[in-house]
Amino acid sequence: MKKVAVIILNWNGAALLRKYLPSVVANTNPDIADVVVADNGSTDDSLNVLADEFPSVKVITLPENYGFAEGYNRALAVTGNEYTVLLNSDVRTPHGWLDPMLDYMETHPHVGALQPKLLHDNGEGGKETFDYAGAAGGYLDCHGYPYCRGRIFDSVEDDLGQYDDITPSILWASGACLMVRTELYKQAGGLDKDFFAHMEEIDLCWRIILSGSEIHMLPKSRVYHLGGASLAYGNPRKTYLNFRNNLLLLHKNLPAADVKKALFTRRLLDTLAWGMAVAKFHWADARAILKAHNDFRTMRKNYTQHPTRNLLKEMPECRCNIITDYYLGGRKKF
Repeated sequence: MKKVAVIILNWNGAALLRKYLPSVVANTNPDIADVVVADNGSTDDSLNVLADEFPSVKVITLPENYGFAEGYNRALAVTGNEYTVLLNSDVRTPHGWLDPMLDYMETHPHVGALQPKLLHDNGEGGKETFDYAGAAGGYLDCHGYPYCRGRIFDSVEDDLGQYDDITPSILWASGACLMVRTELYKQAGGLDKDFFAHMEEIDLCWRIILSGSEIHMLPKSRVYHLGGASLAYGNPRKTYLNFRNNLLLLHKNLPAADVKKALFTRRLLDTLAWGMAVAKFHWADARAILKAHNDFRTMRKNYTQHPTRNLLKEMPECRCNIITDYYLGGRKKF
């Protein structure tokens, strides 16, 4: 069996498969990896496209749309490769993108998960800018807001090599292209299916770190991500998932003694966000924020175990207040 399974989760993405899968097939070393598409119950022409145009690609057919999290869990349950790469269907991979990632994982056993440098897909020959979804590796601030080396809120930097060092450890790697030790993925519980989509990879990375491993970004490897293929920026469904899942993320992964204070602060900040949505007449977003909090109050009852370590206090990059730094202090770069 090959060392790596590169698994692309697809749902009604025939057009994206035609656009992005050729680069993955052509540029993934077949000596070390299988390219696998896990189809999440598509109702479009995806399966026919795979059969007719990509005969070398292995296909896992799931009976329904299980979402990003559970879709990957079910795919990993039937693959047995030592390493798995979770790769979005809107990612373009250049030649040799995977080999350095495998070499790094093989020579750094303390690293449980790894991401390449994630750049926005501006087309071949386009400007090299970081991608919103993960850039050069992510952190959370003291209130649990995600940000990246190369991207803080909506401010995205050009890639000038400024983050080409290998950090001792990041808090989370992007699910757009996430390489993980398959057994560790399973031991950590996989992606939380209740998240459905958005921030589920941050939750997984947090649990991997708590288990004793590290998360790294490898600048020697790079991929190009379109982003927004499933839910576009500004979609109320995305707003709902981001607010709800961020609350779940904090509730699950903070020590019990820290949860109450953290969630109280987040309620205040989210109330401010709700007020801004109302002030801008973004009624759908305002309703999404309210629904996120209501559903969180129900869902949090499912999580009764808490760790004893608070990673937001342990990692220096997580002690900042990114909201005040960004909006009051003018901090636009990492």
